[in-house]
Amino acid sequence: MRFDAGRLVEVAVEVATEAAELVRTSRETAVAEVDTKSTVTDVVTAADRASEQLVRALLATRRPGEPVIGEEEGGTAAVEGLTWVVDPIDGTVNYLYGIPHYAVSIAAQVDGVSVAGAVVEPASGRVWTAAAGGGAWLDGRRLAVSAVTRLEVSLLGYGFAYRADRRQRQAETWAAMATRVRDIRRAGAASLDLCAVAAGRLDAYAEHALGRWDWAAGALLAKEAGAVVLLPGEAPELGADATFAAAPGIADALRATLAESGFGKV
Repeated sequence: MRFDAGRLVEVAVEVATEAAELVRTSRETAVAEVDTKSTVTDVVTAADRASEQLVRALLATRRPGEPVIGEEEGGTAAVEGLTWVVDPIDGTVNYLYGIPHYAVSIAAQVDGVSVAGAVVEPASGRVWTAAAGGGAWLDGRRLAVSAVTRLEVSLLGYGFAYRADRRQRQAETWAAMATRVRDIRRAGAASLDLCAVAAGRLDAYAEHALGRWDWAAGALLAKEAGAVVLLPGEAPELGADATFAAAPGIADALRATLAESGFGKV
Protein backbone atom coordinates (compact mmCIF):
# COMPACT_ATOMS: atom_id res chain seq x y z
CA MET A 1 0.00 0.00 0.00
CA ARG A 2 1.27 3.47 -0.85
CA PHE A 3 0.99 6.17 1.79
CA ASP A 4 2.46 9.56 2.71
CA ALA A 5 3.94 9.02 6.17
CA GLY A 6 4.59 12.72 6.61
CA ARG A 7 0.95 13.56 6.01
CA LEU A 8 -0.16 10.81 8.37
CA VAL A 9 2.02 12.33 11.09
CA GLU A 10 0.45 15.72 10.45
CA VAL A 11 -3.03 14.26 10.86
CA ALA A 12 -1.99 12.41 14.03
CA VAL A 13 -0.60 15.63 15.52
CA GLU A 14 -3.65 17.68 14.57
CA VAL A 15 -6.10 15.19 16.05
CA ALA A 16 -4.05 14.35 19.16
CA THR A 17 -3.56 18.05 19.91
CA GLU A 18 -7.29 18.71 19.85
CA ALA A 19 -7.96 15.69 22.03
CA ALA A 20 -5.19 16.73 24.44
CA GLU A 21 -6.83 20.13 24.90
CA LEU A 22 -10.14 18.47 25.70
CA VAL A 23 -8.44 16.16 28.20
CA ARG A 24 -6.60 19.03 29.88
CA THR A 25 -9.55 21.40 30.18
CA SER A 26 -12.07 18.78 31.28
CA ARG A 27 -10.04 17.11 34.01
CA GLU A 28 -11.73 18.74 37.00
CA THR A 29 -15.15 17.39 36.07
CA ALA A 30 -13.99 14.25 34.23
CA VAL A 31 -12.31 12.67 37.26
CA ALA A 32 -15.61 12.85 39.15
CA GLU A 33 -16.96 10.22 36.73
CA VAL A 34 -14.72 7.17 37.14
CA ASP A 35 -15.47 3.55 36.32
CA THR A 36 -13.29 0.43 36.44
CA LYS A 37 -12.53 -2.16 33.77
CA SER A 38 -10.50 -5.34 34.27
CA THR A 39 -9.84 -4.76 38.00
CA VAL A 40 -10.56 -2.08 40.61
CA THR A 41 -7.14 -0.55 39.82
CA ASP A 42 -7.87 -0.35 36.06
CA VAL A 43 -9.77 2.92 35.78
CA VAL A 44 -11.49 4.87 33.02
CA THR A 45 -12.71 8.45 33.30
CA ALA A 46 -15.31 10.44 31.41
CA ALA A 47 -12.42 12.19 29.66
CA ASP A 48 -11.06 8.89 28.31
CA ARG A 49 -14.37 8.27 26.59
CA ALA A 50 -14.87 11.86 25.43
CA SER A 51 -11.32 12.03 24.07
CA GLU A 52 -11.74 8.85 22.03
CA GLN A 53 -15.09 9.98 20.68
CA LEU A 54 -13.51 13.27 19.58
CA VAL A 55 -10.58 11.47 17.95
CA ARG A 56 -12.92 9.17 16.04
CA ALA A 57 -15.01 12.11 14.85
CA LEU A 58 -11.96 14.08 13.71
CA LEU A 59 -10.43 11.10 11.90
CA ALA A 60 -13.74 10.40 10.19
CA THR A 61 -13.55 13.92 8.75
CA ARG A 62 -9.85 13.96 7.87
CA ARG A 63 -9.44 10.30 6.85
CA PRO A 64 -12.92 9.03 5.95
CA GLY A 65 -13.40 5.31 5.67
CA GLU A 66 -10.25 4.30 7.53
CA PRO A 67 -10.88 2.05 10.56
CA VAL A 68 -9.96 3.03 14.11
CA ILE A 69 -8.91 0.84 17.04
CA GLY A 70 -9.30 2.57 20.40
CA GLU A 71 -8.77 1.54 24.00
CA GLU A 72 -12.30 2.42 25.06
CA GLU A 73 -14.44 1.56 22.04
CA GLY A 74 -12.41 -1.23 20.47
CA GLY A 75 -12.43 -1.95 16.76
CA THR A 76 -10.48 -4.25 14.46
CA ALA A 77 -7.71 -3.63 11.98
CA ALA A 78 -8.51 -3.68 8.29
CA VAL A 79 -7.31 -6.73 6.36
CA GLU A 80 -5.98 -4.33 3.77
CA GLY A 81 -5.25 -0.66 4.09
CA LEU A 82 -4.49 1.67 6.93
CA THR A 83 -5.77 1.54 10.52
CA TRP A 84 -5.57 4.23 13.20
CA VAL A 85 -4.69 3.11 16.73
CA VAL A 86 -5.74 5.42 19.55
CA ASP A 87 -5.09 5.70 23.27
CA PRO A 88 -7.31 8.62 24.34
CA ILE A 89 -5.48 8.96 27.66
CA ASP A 90 -2.41 6.87 28.32
CA GLY A 91 -1.69 7.14 32.02
CA THR A 92 -5.27 7.42 33.27
CA VAL A 93 -4.31 6.74 36.90
CA ASN A 94 -1.82 9.64 36.74
CA TYR A 95 -4.57 11.78 35.22
CA LEU A 96 -6.96 10.77 37.98
CA TYR A 97 -4.50 11.76 40.71
CA GLY A 98 -3.39 15.00 39.07
CA ILE A 99 0.07 13.73 38.16
CA PRO A 100 0.91 15.52 34.88
CA HIS A 101 2.52 12.47 33.23
CA TYR A 102 -0.12 11.29 30.74
CA ALA A 103 -0.66 11.59 27.02
CA VAL A 104 -2.87 11.18 23.99
CA SER A 105 -1.32 8.65 21.61
CA ILE A 106 -2.31 8.19 17.97
CA ALA A 107 -0.62 5.99 15.37
CA ALA A 108 -1.28 4.93 11.81
CA GLN A 109 -0.55 1.28 11.06
CA VAL A 110 -0.40 -0.64 7.81
CA ASP A 111 -0.86 -4.40 8.20
CA GLY A 112 -0.30 -4.02 11.94
CA VAL A 113 2.99 -2.13 11.58
CA SER A 114 3.21 1.48 12.75
CA VAL A 115 4.20 3.90 10.01
CA ALA A 116 3.37 7.24 11.67
CA GLY A 117 2.59 8.39 15.17
CA ALA A 118 2.17 11.26 17.59
CA VAL A 119 2.18 11.38 21.37
CA VAL A 120 0.93 14.66 22.83
CA GLU A 121 1.23 15.60 26.51
CA PRO A 122 -1.77 17.71 27.58
CA ALA A 123 -0.14 19.17 30.70
CA SER A 124 3.06 20.39 29.04
CA GLY A 125 2.04 20.63 25.39
CA ARG A 126 5.04 18.57 24.30
CA VAL A 127 4.59 16.80 20.96
CA TRP A 128 6.48 13.62 20.14
CA THR A 129 6.35 12.38 16.53
CA ALA A 130 7.78 9.71 14.26
CA ALA A 131 7.38 8.45 10.71
CA ALA A 132 8.77 5.21 9.33
CA GLY A 133 12.18 6.02 7.89
CA GLY A 134 11.88 9.66 8.95
CA GLY A 135 13.30 9.65 12.45
CA ALA A 136 11.81 10.50 15.83
CA TRP A 137 11.23 14.04 17.01
CA LEU A 138 10.27 16.08 20.08
CA ASP A 139 8.93 19.54 19.27
CA GLY A 140 11.07 19.69 16.14
CA ARG A 141 14.26 18.32 17.75
CA ARG A 142 15.53 15.02 16.40
CA LEU A 143 15.89 12.29 18.99
CA ALA A 144 18.49 9.57 19.53
CA VAL A 145 18.74 6.81 22.10
CA SER A 146 21.45 6.82 24.73
CA ALA A 147 24.97 5.59 24.02
CA VAL A 148 25.09 3.41 27.16
CA THR A 149 27.01 0.14 26.79
CA ARG A 150 27.06 -1.18 30.38
CA LEU A 151 23.94 -2.65 31.92
CA GLU A 152 25.02 -1.82 35.45
CA VAL A 153 24.90 1.93 34.73
CA SER A 154 21.61 1.88 32.81
CA LEU A 155 18.27 3.39 33.83
CA LEU A 156 15.37 1.03 33.23
CA GLY A 157 11.67 1.87 32.92
CA TYR A 158 8.99 -0.71 33.64
CA GLY A 159 5.30 -1.17 34.36
CA PHE A 160 2.95 -3.39 36.34
CA ALA A 161 -0.06 -5.38 35.20
CA TYR A 162 -3.46 -4.76 36.81
CA ARG A 163 -4.01 -8.26 38.23
CA ALA A 164 -2.76 -8.57 41.81
CA ASP A 165 -1.28 -12.05 41.39
CA ARG A 166 0.69 -11.01 38.33
CA ARG A 167 1.87 -7.82 40.03
CA GLN A 168 3.31 -9.93 42.83
CA ARG A 169 5.34 -12.02 40.40
CA GLN A 170 6.46 -8.91 38.54
CA ALA A 171 7.61 -7.31 41.80
CA GLU A 172 9.83 -10.32 42.44
CA THR A 173 11.37 -9.96 38.98
CA TRP A 174 12.03 -6.26 39.40
CA ALA A 175 13.56 -6.89 42.83
CA ALA A 176 15.98 -9.29 41.14
CA MET A 177 16.76 -6.66 38.49
CA ALA A 178 17.37 -3.88 41.01
CA THR A 179 20.97 -4.96 41.63
CA ARG A 180 21.73 -5.42 37.93
CA VAL A 181 21.06 -1.84 36.74
CA ARG A 182 21.71 1.70 37.96
CA ASP A 183 18.07 2.28 38.89
CA ILE A 184 14.50 1.52 37.90
CA ARG A 185 11.64 3.92 37.16
CA ARG A 186 7.86 3.35 37.16
CA ALA A 187 6.21 6.41 35.59
CA GLY A 188 2.78 5.05 34.64
CA ALA A 189 2.37 5.82 30.93
CA ALA A 190 3.78 3.31 28.43
CA SER A 191 3.71 5.65 25.45
CA LEU A 192 5.79 8.21 27.32
CA ASP A 193 8.18 5.57 28.64
CA LEU A 194 8.85 4.53 25.05
CA CYS A 195 9.31 8.17 24.10
CA ALA A 196 11.75 8.50 27.00
CA VAL A 197 13.83 5.68 25.51
CA ALA A 198 13.79 7.54 22.19
CA ALA A 199 15.08 10.68 23.90
CA GLY A 200 17.73 8.92 25.97
CA ARG A 201 15.90 9.77 29.20
CA LEU A 202 15.61 6.05 29.84
CA ASP A 203 18.12 3.54 28.57
CA ALA A 204 15.48 0.82 28.26
CA TYR A 205 11.89 -0.07 29.02
CA ALA A 206 10.06 -3.38 29.43
CA GLU A 207 6.48 -4.23 30.32
CA HIS A 208 3.85 -6.94 29.91
CA ALA A 209 0.20 -6.86 28.90
CA LEU A 210 0.20 -3.63 26.92
CA GLY A 211 -2.59 -3.01 24.44
CA ARG A 212 -1.74 -2.11 20.85
CA TRP A 213 -2.81 1.47 21.62
CA ASP A 214 -0.20 1.67 24.40
CA TRP A 215 2.79 0.99 22.16
CA ALA A 216 1.69 1.82 18.59
CA ALA A 217 3.11 5.37 18.51
CA GLY A 218 5.74 5.15 21.24
CA ALA A 219 7.41 2.02 19.90
CA LEU A 220 7.78 3.67 16.50
CA LEU A 221 9.45 6.66 18.17
CA ALA A 222 11.86 4.40 20.03
CA LYS A 223 12.69 2.43 16.89
CA GLU A 224 13.19 5.53 14.75
CA ALA A 225 15.52 6.94 17.42
CA GLY A 226 17.69 3.83 17.17
CA ALA A 227 16.35 1.54 19.90
CA VAL A 228 16.07 -2.22 19.63
CA VAL A 229 12.30 -2.74 19.86
CA LEU A 230 10.54 -6.05 20.41
CA LEU A 231 6.77 -6.13 20.35
CA PRO A 232 4.40 -8.75 21.82
CA GLY A 233 5.16 -12.16 20.34
CA GLU A 234 8.67 -11.25 19.15
CA ALA A 235 10.67 -12.33 22.22
CA PRO A 236 9.23 -15.58 23.62
CA GLU A 237 11.79 -15.77 26.44
CA LEU A 238 10.40 -12.47 27.80
CA GLY A 239 6.77 -13.65 27.63
CA ALA A 240 4.23 -13.71 24.84
CA ASP A 241 2.85 -10.27 25.76
CA ALA A 242 6.14 -8.47 26.46
CA THR A 243 7.10 -5.09 25.00
CA PHE A 244 10.80 -4.26 25.08
CA ALA A 245 12.81 -1.23 23.94
CA ALA A 246 16.47 -0.63 24.67
CA ALA A 247 19.51 1.29 23.53
CA PRO A 248 21.48 -1.06 21.26
CA GLY A 249 24.52 -1.01 23.53
CA ILE A 250 22.67 -2.88 26.29
CA ALA A 251 19.83 -4.59 24.43
CA ASP A 252 21.31 -8.10 24.29
CA ALA A 253 22.55 -8.02 27.88
CA LEU A 254 19.27 -6.67 29.19
CA ARG A 255 17.21 -9.19 27.26
CA ALA A 256 19.27 -12.06 28.71
CA THR A 257 19.22 -10.64 32.23
CA LEU A 258 15.47 -10.11 32.19
CA ALA A 259 14.99 -13.71 31.11
CA GLU A 260 17.33 -14.92 33.88
CA SER A 261 15.36 -12.85 36.41
CA GLY A 262 12.11 -14.55 35.51
CA PHE A 263 10.60 -11.74 33.44
CA GLY A 264 9.20 -14.22 30.93
CA LYS A 265 7.40 -16.23 33.59
CA VAL A 266 5.27 -13.52 35.18
